[in-house]
Amino acid sequence: MKKLRKITNGILIFFLFLVVIVVINTYRKSSNQIQVPPIKVKKVDENTVAKHLREAVRLKTISSRDDASLNEDEFKALHTLLEKQFPLVHEKLKRERINGLSLLFTWAGKNPKAKPILLMAHQDVVPIAPGTEKEWKEPPFSGAIKDGAIWGRGSWDNKGNLLAQLEAVEALLKEGFEPPCTVYLAYGADEEVNGLRGAAAISKLLASRGVELAFVLDEGLLILDGVLAGLKKPAALIGIAEKGYISIKLTVNATPGHSSMPPKKGTSAIAMLSYALSQLEENQMPAKIRGVAKEMFDALTPEMSGFTRIALSNLWLFGSIVQSQLESKGSTNSTLRTTTALTIVNAGNKENVLPGRAEAVINFRILPGDTKEKVFEHVRSVVSRAIPEGTFSLTILPGAVEVSNVAPINSLQYTALQRTVREVFPDAIVAPGLMVAATDSIHYQNISKFIYKFSPFRVQGGDLNLFHGTNERLKIKTYVDAIRFYERLLTQMTKEAL
Repeated sequence: MKKLRKITNGILIFFLFLVVIVVINTYRKSSNQIQVPPIKVKKVDENTVAKHLREAVRLKTISSRDDASLNEDEFKALHTLLEKQFPLVHEKLKRERINGLSLLFTWAGKNPKAKPILLMAHQDVVPIAPGTEKEWKEPPFSGAIKDGAIWGRGSWDNKGNLLAQLEAVEALLKEGFEPPCTVYLAYGADEEVNGLRGAAAISKLLASRGVELAFVLDEGLLILDGVLAGLKKPAALIGIAEKGYISIKLTVNATPGHSSMPPKKGTSAIAMLSYALSQLEENQMPAKIRGVAKEMFDALTPEMSGFTRIALSNLWLFGSIVQSQLESKGSTNSTLRTTTALTIVNAGNKENVLPGRAEAVINFRILPGDTKEKVFEHVRSVVSRAIPEGTFSLTILPGAVEVSNVAPINSLQYTALQRTVREVFPDAIVAPGLMVAATDSIHYQNISKFIYKFSPFRVQGGDLNLFHGTNERLKIKTYVDAIRFYERLLTQMTKEAL
């Protein structure tokens, strides 16, 4: 009995010790949010700015990877519109056309020795998904103003950012503001199809002029309101890196034949391809809370409540539970691993013929820490265990891109950006994040290591479906706040990030 009591007491002491450690870890981390005094809210003419954006949305600036002249008249019409809407920008700033349709504005600073900064956006939009036209509550290029929002393709991605920046610059010019350092505004016309004619060309031009950028801000992560579990306040996530991209074509060969005499089970081209694909889905690259994801949770955890805060503060104990929860949702799973997506399958052309070849394309978004080579070897390893060597081949498709550099968060630039977010959105919690989609800011890595990806739009969970989706629209209040953000950022960043 005494022995049992000792064991029970020992377990109780161990449990209490564990509880004490958990409690200490949970509350020892204090908030790392910058405390800023309230600022005066700048007045913005909502009717005028909404009208400007609606006019821009009406132009069908859909880009093409292969045809640089597609919708050229629409892009040129947008340029003419911007001249009309922002006369001071076009009077005071130098404008250059790059490869015909992309735009580069130069706002000369008072100190020519100071490193310049660059704000980015893009003019082009994605097309409407075929067959979904009737699902739009307002025509996709109407620019309708309804229910407090501007409706239409590009209102959010990315003409909202583009015009918000120009509205901010125009307002500052009216006030007589002169930036201490030079400011570039770079607006590509082909971001949605890789940015080689736009951002890549602009970056090359600036590099040839010896430009080294102190700061780059592109579209990116958002202010998520009510989206993250355990966090009552909105989370403003600043992208400090973006995932790499690689698509691999898997081709499987087998003996063709008649469907009346199928081969041994599992040896047809389609059967082998199907099994290989199932194994790639089953055996994905490992997930772990590390790198940018860990930095994000380190910033957010002190602001959380309930079990979420306890678990994230004690990953040594709850790590497997937290990771399992994060992996169960696509949006968070993508921040933990290099993702595997089966996107294209082709096989056969006649119902009674066994094809001799079957093909599939697998797309991977590469996590910082992984590489294109590592992904390729992973695919080779999984497939070779699934089907016999000699029956398949792997091909890397054009367009593969390595993971971007990771922009530092312990920098004057990030701090100034964080401060601006807190000033314009005082209820928001700021944290670094990982951009899982691709942007054309990756083309500027040769002239800056301070590239951040953030769109100052406050959104709720349901709004995320509007990105490249049906009924895309941007709330006027959200748009006005974005204008205020860019205006405040320009006055602060030009002084601090030099």
